[in-house]
Amino acid sequence: PVDDIIITNGALDALNLCLSAVTRPGDAVIVESPTFYAALQSLERNQLHAIEVATHPREGIDLQALDRAIVQHQPRACWLMTTFQNPLGSLMPEAKKEALVRLLARHGVALIEDDVYGELYFGATRPRPARAFDTEGMVMHCSSFSKTLAPGYRVGWVAAGRYTRAIMRNKLTTSLATAAPTQAAIAAYLAQGGYDRHLRQFRQTLALQQGEMLQAVARYFPKGTRATRPLGGYFTWVELPARVDTLRLHRAALDHGISIAPGPLFSSSGAFGNFLRLNCGHPWNEAMEQGMATLGKLMAT
Repeated sequence: PVDDIIITNGALDALNLCLSAVTRPGDAVIVESPTFYAALQSLERNQLHAIEVATHPREGIDLQALDRAIVQHQPRACWLMTTFQNPLGSLMPEAKKEALVRLLARHGVALIEDDVYGELYFGATRPRPARAFDTEGMVMHCSSFSKTLAPGYRVGWVAAGRYTRAIMRNKLTTSLATAAPTQAAIAAYLAQGGYDRHLRQFRQTLALQQGEMLQAVARYFPKGTRATRPLGGYFTWVELPARVDTLRLHRAALDHGISIAPGPLFSSSGAFGNFLRLNCGHPWNEAMEQGMATLGKLMAT
């Protein structure tokens, strides 16, 4: 229902409002492993315990492991990206999303669904979010225009279900409101019908850039490297040979003006030491090609 939708200052504001609506300091919250580093930062800031659950690079969080973690840790919420997860790029199949929602409802655990990449699919149709299978109002579905249109506008939202009043109360005592002029500008743009055309072109561009990046990984990175090929979104998750320390690689790459996201950034325990996330969202050009070649050379040394 429209009454469930609360406009926020970007998706991260929505996610944090959801978190504060269902948790108190000391509570446990389940996240994917690896997970989006801003989720870990939010949990730490709110004095919450991150419980990391193994996540498949293609199909998302392991539901059996999730069930066990809920029984063991009694979490107040799960913060998950079921569609084009950051950093893996995984896409949970719709039957698995439905099973996820049923599992959480059975345990009485709220789902905070971060769906900022859902519109950036490379296939024929948009994958449905977990929220589509929610009959109990326990899924808080968060998204924004930041990844699809304009990051600087900071216009996001949450479809909050049974938590609508609690989130509205939190918003009143934190940010109070979201800037009206930016909302009006986006509304006018949407009314003109250009957004769908923009998204079609953007998806094609992202798919092409992903292809270029994966070819460069195959050309320049060491033998034994493996990379995900997501069906949408910005990222690919790369597993390097065990001898490569991506924290050291990150520091060495910065000296050459190259920025990568090392694997330990995506874990509260510092795991994924030989993994890295690459961003396919930049236009592919000679500088990108050279940057990938340089990374390959750094890995070799």
